[in-house]
Amino acid sequence: MSNAAWGPLAALIGEWEGEGGLDTAFSHSKEKVLQTPYLEKVSMKPFGPVDNGSQHLYGLDYKTAMWRDDEENPFHTEVGYWLWDGATGEVLRGFVVPRGITVLAGGTAASDATDYTLRAELGGSQYSISENQYLTKHASTVSYTVTIAIGDGTWSYDETTMLKMDEFPEPFAHTDHNTLRRVG
Repeated sequence: MSNAAWGPLAALIGEWEGEGGLDTAFSHSKEKVLQTPYLEKVSMKPFGPVDNGSQHLYGLDYKTAMWRDDEENPFHTEVGYWLWDGATGEVLRGFVVPRGITVLAGGTAASDATDYTLRAELGGSQYSISENQYLTKHASTVSYTVTIAIGDGTWSYDETTMLKMDEFPEPFAHTDHNTLRRVG
């Protein structure tokens, strides 16, 4: 089977690294918003089809980890799936963050798209965010948006996670962006 079955996800298959990530987030230890550079490694392994009645999904099993400077342990990890439904043009990203958050973000794209945006909202009927009790009370994720841009041997993301935090009267925009290059 050719990679065409994975639509716009085909370009993401492989092993990736990025050295120019930038995380803008509130630091509880420093009690202020910091812009922190990070390194990242991402693995995207294809699978499929997965059949739901007449629906046929092709996906990528992914995991990512991010490190600041020379830290031994990553400050952020994710595991999940990217899914493509060629019949509807739907792209999905479902993932878990070990802080007690799960996200199913989605959007539509052409099968040959090199850029697309996925979104999820807390309590959304299709694309939704779930979180543990602590986060709901102190740092609730209100919405999540990620824009993907695919280049020649690279891909970039720009994500904004809107948080309702104890420290701020209005929702706070936690942002992350990076450009990754293919290493395998």
